[in-house]
Amino acid sequence: MKILLNDGLAKEGIQLFEEANIEVDTKKRTPEQLISEIGEFDALIVRSATKVSKRIIEAGTKGKLKIIGRAGVGYDNIDVFTASEKGIVVKYAPFGNTNAVAELTVGLILSISRNIPQAHQSLKSGKWKKVNLRGTELSYKTLGILGCGKIGQRVGELVRRGFDMEILGYDICPCFETKIKMVNKKEVLSKSDYISIHTGGNSVIVGEKELALMKPTAYLINTSRGNNVDTKALYNALKEKRIAGAAIDVYNEEPKSEGAEFRSELSNLDNIILSSHLGASTVEAQKETSMEIARVVIGYLQGGDFTNSVNAGESIELEEKPVYPLFIHHLDVPGVFANIDKLLADNEINIRANYSRQIGKTGFAISVYVVHKKVSVETIKKLRQIENIRNVKA
Repeated sequence: MKILLNDGLAKEGIQLFEEANIEVDTKKRTPEQLISEIGEFDALIVRSATKVSKRIIEAGTKGKLKIIGRAGVGYDNIDVFTASEKGIVVKYAPFGNTNAVAELTVGLILSISRNIPQAHQSLKSGKWKKVNLRGTELSYKTLGILGCGKIGQRVGELVRRGFDMEILGYDICPCFETKIKMVNKKEVLSKSDYISIHTGGNSVIVGEKELALMKPTAYLINTSRGNNVDTKALYNALKEKRIAGAAIDVYNEEPKSEGAEFRSELSNLDNIILSSHLGASTVEAQKETSMEIARVVIGYLQGGDFTNSVNAGESIELEEKPVYPLFIHHLDVPGVFANIDKLLADNEINIRANYSRQIGKTGFAISVYVVHKKVSVETIKKLRQIENIRNVKA
């Protein structure tokens, strides 16, 4: 098997591929080169620099391409719809940078609260400033989190333990256990001293309406996606001092190369601090993310594991359809599965999955068929009569 790492990968991830006897190609391809050559690869792994377009996916489908991996938490640069249409699994690595983004968020909260960047810049320019840089403390204040997934929860954990802050949270799908006090979005915005965004996606999460609900002493922090904040509305709110300040790490448009020019009207304001999309930029996060995406891509290519898939359920339970297990003890020889499949098909029973493992050193295997229809007693009797099957249980 052969994998293209079009945006590179930390050496720890590459090592995992090599240990799995998977050939790795790290040569950077242009979009046109990708269209021409992607069919040669079983997998394509990208970071944020490469846009995996419809044309690239269609070209890969004509060749060997089976999976696209995003070494990071966001996959906006991959045409997931086309990948799904063409039977290409898309996976991501959402956990490797959790702590890195959370720690940067806390750092930005501290920096905007205590005017640390402004003091640094003042001293660098040879001027001593103190009176005008008086800040505010975090302890016992309220942090509001919009988007309470892994990163949001980690931020809450850090500030709760470190600063005894009260944590309020809002999530469009609060289907998880958390220590965060979950309330509606309006309450988060109106009661919090700090609002931190951790939602992802391309939708505006904080715009004019949301900014109007915030306290005039409150701060907004965005380490999620540039599109999550209405930049013009934020600019006006900061300029008119309707909120105290903001700390921003992500932008609607970001330079594509190191050292490129950066332009934003936000940079003209005094009550904001800006960082250059540093959320996942730590040694530890690069290592963990590379290993995470390597493991899940290897798992799919070598064993059909759907862990971390964004366009296929990681487990059958997530499909929310009734299923019924069927346990079959059989000799591990060719032809058994074909006979089982035919009998089930003849009885209009759809096979959803088949998990099979050898049992001991007996030459037999246990296969667990997961089907969409309850298997009748009569069908079980027929299955037991198939050659090389020892027993069948529903």
